[in-house]
Amino acid sequence: MRIAIVGAGAAGYFAALQLQELLPEAEVKLYEKATPLAKVKVSGGGRCNVTHACFDPAELVQYYPRGGKELLGPFHHFQPGDTIAWFADRGVELKVEEDGRMFPITDKSQTIIDCFQNTLRPETLMKVGIADFVQDGEGWKIVTDQGEEERFDRLVITVGSSPKFAKMMEQKGITMVSAVPSLFTFHIPDETLHALSGLAFHAEVEIEGAPWTTEGPMLITHWGASGPAVLKMSAWAARLMAEREYKAEMLLNSLPQWNRDTVKQQLIEVRKASAKKQVINAHPPGVTNRWWNFVVQKHNKEKDKLWADVTNEAIDNWTELLTQMRLPVNGKSTFKEEFVTAGGVDLRSINFKTMESKEQKHLYFAGEVLDIDAVTGGFNFQAAWTTAVIAARGISNSFS
Repeated sequence: MRIAIVGAGAAGYFAALQLQELLPEAEVKLYEKATPLAKVKVSGGGRCNVTHACFDPAELVQYYPRGGKELLGPFHHFQPGDTIAWFADRGVELKVEEDGRMFPITDKSQTIIDCFQNTLRPETLMKVGIADFVQDGEGWKIVTDQGEEERFDRLVITVGSSPKFAKMMEQKGITMVSAVPSLFTFHIPDETLHALSGLAFHAEVEIEGAPWTTEGPMLITHWGASGPAVLKMSAWAARLMAEREYKAEMLLNSLPQWNRDTVKQQLIEVRKASAKKQVINAHPPGVTNRWWNFVVQKHNKEKDKLWADVTNEAIDNWTELLTQMRLPVNGKSTFKEEFVTAGGVDLRSINFKTMESKEQKHLYFAGEVLDIDAVTGGFNFQAAWTTAVIAARGISNSFS
């Protein structure tokens, strides 16, 4: 039993570890020319967001803009609880943060890397690239970039979002969905907004003409907007934003804890309670001084007035700005720590009970090479762990 895995990222490494346990007598080779586990290293700001504390598969799949339906079955076989247990069995304890993200208690991604590297048989990792792979009877022939050829009984592809490999797979008849960026920040050409760089607050984000609403912390940057609320939206709207060439109207609700009528009433209450104060010096609860200043500047003619002189029209305008401010998006920036793409191997061509290709026998896929992606928070890694486990079990059962 000879098994080749191409790509030593999260999914490839985990698949190798699973096969090592399930088929201890098999020869497994894990090919990687670049640095193994590179994305694990930088994930979560170098802490590695291993998974998310969400243990109901039906709820878990809601965090996947693409692949949620297909992952429901696999999550019943390996979900975050199983991930936690797997690491615990190997001496790595994970902790839960307030927002549900899970990290090693050391707060160091190296803890996860050390666990993997110390568990994998040293002879498994092959530090060479793959130039080609060809079906060979019931198995697969691998051609390394050094020109060497080897035959394997099973092949697992876990190359992430490699454009080179995507093109190669398409040429070999593997049905692909074109890749576009997911998890990116928004460029907003508004210098008065850029002046608030570093300001963070809880917000609700929409894209005009799109069906999604996302909520969470939002961060103002020197180029526009970032933070979980924006990153989540970029995941859901990844294809839409690509089609629109990253030009859109973002609708921002900076007081999602209240409805529109409540916000308006709060402003009326401020007008009553702070009648003798300047508008710029008194604002509704839940709004920071810097953000209120920005909101007021949007309605310049009122900014130097006393609250007693504020018109009902101004109250209506500020209500609109606080609950549905329109900000033009023109471009994006990659959120490098969590770089993810939407696209990859077409999910309709995969048997999700085994992760085997329906198009080519004894060929398996796991991780980001599939057209699966999630919002930020540990969900992309969980998809990698789960699909790697299902692939390894599928391979193990195929030999019995």
